[in-house]
Amino acid sequence: MNIQPKHTEPLILSGRDVTAVLGPTNTGKTHLAIERMVAHESGIIGLPLRLLAREVYTRVCEKVGAHKVALITGEEKIQPDGARYSVCTVEAMPRETDAAFVAVDEVQLAGDLERGHIFTDRILHLRGRQETLLLGAATMHGILQRLLKGVSVVTRPRLSHLAYAGSKKLTRLPRRTAIVAFSADEVYAIAELIRRQQGGAAVVLGALSPRTRNAQVELFQSGDVDYLIATDAIGMGLNLDLDHVAFAQNRKFDGYQYRNLTAAELGQIAGRAGRHLRDGTFGVTGQVDPLDEELVKKIEAHDFDPVKVLQWRTARFDFANLDALKRSIETNAPVEGLTRALPAVDAQALEHLSRDEDIRALATDARRVALLWEACALPDYRKIAPAQHADLIASIYMDLARHGHVDENYMAEQVRRADTTEGDIDTLSHRIAQIRTWTFVSNRPGWLADQAHWQEKTREIEDRLSDALHERLTKRFVDRRTSVLMRRLRENTMPEAEISPTGTVLVEGHHVGELQGFRFTADQSAGGEDAKAVRTAAQKALAAEFEARAERFGAAANGDIALGSDGTLRWIGAPIQRRVPS
Repeated sequence: MNIQPKHTEPLILSGRDVTAVLGPTNTGKTHLAIERMVAHESGIIGLPLRLLAREVYTRVCEKVGAHKVALITGEEKIQPDGARYSVCTVEAMPRETDAAFVAVDEVQLAGDLERGHIFTDRILHLRGRQETLLLGAATMHGILQRLLKGVSVVTRPRLSHLAYAGSKKLTRLPRRTAIVAFSADEVYAIAELIRRQQGGAAVVLGALSPRTRNAQVELFQSGDVDYLIATDAIGMGLNLDLDHVAFAQNRKFDGYQYRNLTAAELGQIAGRAGRHLRDGTFGVTGQVDPLDEELVKKIEAHDFDPVKVLQWRTARFDFANLDALKRSIETNAPVEGLTRALPAVDAQALEHLSRDEDIRALATDARRVALLWEACALPDYRKIAPAQHADLIASIYMDLARHGHVDENYMAEQVRRADTTEGDIDTLSHRIAQIRTWTFVSNRPGWLADQAHWQEKTREIEDRLSDALHERLTKRFVDRRTSVLMRRLRENTMPEAEISPTGTVLVEGHHVGELQGFRFTADQSAGGEDAKAVRTAAQKALAAEFEARAERFGAAANGDIALGSDGTLRWIGAPIQRRVPS
């Protein structure tokens, strides 16, 4: 697909041939965008998360064939020759294109303090030749009409009902529940409790790689576990078979401060419950106070305060010198309804690097200044201090400026440090953040002498680390025995029982206890929901065995039965009854 930037055209805020499709979650907006895109000869769709871009890419490939579809994110590029459709993260979308169709999903993120300016830029600048769709919450209705004169707004109702179910204890939450918290420590603590009480839980955090998140989601979707413990990462388009969403926390750190979630944010997450025509519920759990009546009404009716301003940053950078670039970044918003964004990670890095004499000595012309700004776009996957992140960018930039590419030995050493699957959950999560940094570097045009090699190498390492992390999460938070047994009981299928010559009982390959004669003794290590599952599965699986043994006992020869001096009646050596003195 041909994507050509157009230069020096004046900013014209027009809504001509633009349709805003607005509504709450579960209104089929993304599905509509996919259908509209493949009806055109070419198109681009932008999603807020790499995970969602991957999901939509797969769906588009199924419709038109993988040879016609490109996937473009900061860390991954699949670009077949002659691809007609591009699925991107919003950050990876071009600012202008000659594609016939363009869609931007979750446009309400234009109000986000961290990433909002990127969404705003695409909303204002990016247009399809024939059709442009802006998808998002109804809170964007007024601001889009103010900024984009002539925009057509279509509202879509939710397909199912969402109702408040009040407060419930963590151990009393219904099956098919997502429990929402806002820190990894809290997510892990809740998952540990659910494992002990309910047999297991899947976890979804923004810090997980897409491969790990997909594997954890599949645990939940397949029914292996009935509970999903997640951050607000589930609020953006993940389609899950959820019946209930329970908030275990309602405060989060937004990158600048700890604050209560807004009604719209609560609604975005709660709306994951109940998909298509199936109704859903939401509520609170743990230490969270019950939601007040006014807030509940807003969430149930999807009636939230409108977005009043969008975050904005100029796209016309002055690369004459470092100081000129910094001044241009600080340009004030040109029209009412836009506000200049707070310094993002790239601007913070630039501010730090502009004070470095070695950097200033290299950034002496427009080309070198532009190259530095390009290097500053490196995301802070590791969530480290701004100065540390800037130091990493400095190392990369100095190689690019001096040698034209990142030093191969430096790259190899950084990648080697992440290339081991040893360690616990936190260690593996940190390594994935490290390798994602170098995956991003390997996907930047011209940054490496052997780009294809490093793309393949970093992707292979990320996949192995992701698989190892999924295995550690599952081992820690899922009791496989309870999970398998409860699944078989729900399906109302007869579990397979295997009894060894010594009386050991395995159900579906899992040890559940011992059977001696007609007496079954459940595994003493089982407790809580696990013990209940073991007993119920064993009773069901051994029912036929008890009947068969009763028939054999009835037909047994006298020599097979003996009464011991201790009053124990034995059948072929197995105790079946004990005589108690009267």
